[in-house]
Amino acid sequence: MPIPANALVMMVKAPIAGTVKTRLVPPLTHDQAAGLYRAMLSDQLEHLRALTNADLYLAFTPIEAAPLLEEIAPADFRCFPQHGNDLGERMSGVFDDLWSREYSAIILIGSDLPGLPLSFIQSAFQILATRGNRMVLGPSRDGGYYLIGMNQPTPEVFENMTWSHSQVLAQTLERLRAMSINPELLPAWFDLDTPDDLKELQSCSDLTTRNAMKQTLKFLETFNL
Repeated sequence: MPIPANALVMMVKAPIAGTVKTRLVPPLTHDQAAGLYRAMLSDQLEHLRALTNADLYLAFTPIEAAPLLEEIAPADFRCFPQHGNDLGERMSGVFDDLWSREYSAIILIGSDLPGLPLSFIQSAFQILATRGNRMVLGPSRDGGYYLIGMNQPTPEVFENMTWSHSQVLAQTLERLRAMSINPELLPAWFDLDTPDDLKELQSCSDLTTRNAMKQTLKFLETFNL
């Protein structure tokens, strides 16, 4: 049996009020924030279906939300639960799950990226197809990263890290340099976390981005942000 080449996995939370997009409350209510997140998730999943060079996965939390996520996810996506006590453990577990399926390159992304250009993902897989221990990071403007990809297990990149601060990318790069790994960096992108992020999306004139976020933009039309 041939070894499968590429896997793309999106890490998601179930769109349950009070557990997602809490930085948008206020101005939104928890119910509105959950509705917005569901629209964002649906848009991104539909957008990623155009990828033809990777198997598509959705790693979700909490475990008991499996029926909801399977309802939201298109048939192209295979779903499995996240495991771990913090973000690092959960990301490492996602990679472990997919390494066990014998992929040669795995890319993990977040679930709130507005119209992430598919060319970024395709470029990342091209980098990971070259020889050696290769890693790709997509910098986000908040100091973290929106994408991480690798072509062999490197769990050390997630161990004993602190998360959700402006130095996540810098600390990750320092960790990789200490491991003699020089990662490739993709163009910067942003996620939708704050009211200002939503305003930026609403004012975006790029048609590709707007076409990829139709449900989200329609949802936002009902709010005065």
